[in-house]
Amino acid sequence: MRLHEIVFTDAKPVDGYGPGFFRIGGQVIKGAVVVGPKGTQKWGGFEDLEVLLELAGQVDVLFVGTGADIAHLPDAFLETLQEAGIAAEAMSSPAACRTYNVLLSEGRRIALAVQPI
Repeated sequence: MRLHEIVFTDAKPVDGYGPGFFRIGGQVIKGAVVVGPKGTQKWGGFEDLEVLLELAGQVDVLFVGTGADIAHLPDAFLETLQEAGIAAEAMSSPAACRTYNVLLSEGRRIALAVQPI
């Protein structure tokens, strides 16, 4: 079996997470966070659309982690992202982090917006 080191180019991978925090690229961030091609920043939740709309044209899919369990995304949230050309995929935060890391390693145009577990 041949092993290859994964190299992340523009965005940083999620190294870990726990109650109330995420570790992204070695840095611990408390609370909700957005990770994308331009770096990592805090996220204010579903009402904080400005930081997500800045991703328009840079990503094809935004993975939205809704906490420990999967939840429906608010209609206004989805409509605003769709109008900006951003597809959003809801899942639990652990699943969103794993999916984000796999697709990031493949060089895909993705971003992650997650709420803590």
